[in-house]
Amino acid sequence: MKAAELRNLTNEELMNLLEEKKRTLMNLRFQNVLGQLTDYSQISKTRKDIARIKTILRERELGVRR
Repeated sequence: MKAAELRNLTNEELMNLLEEKKRTLMNLRFQNVLGQLTDYSQISKTRKDIARIKTILRERELGVRR
């Protein structure tokens, strides 16, 4: 997801999405270890999505506007 799309979500929706992305990342890592993962770029994409969500939550916490 793009940061602009994430900024339109509420904090509660962002927290739910963050938990979902963390579960997805865990599953991707398990698939990688088991040799079942075919698209390795999904791991880095998911990690970047998690970072974007955390950044937006932190911006809101600090009151930074973008």
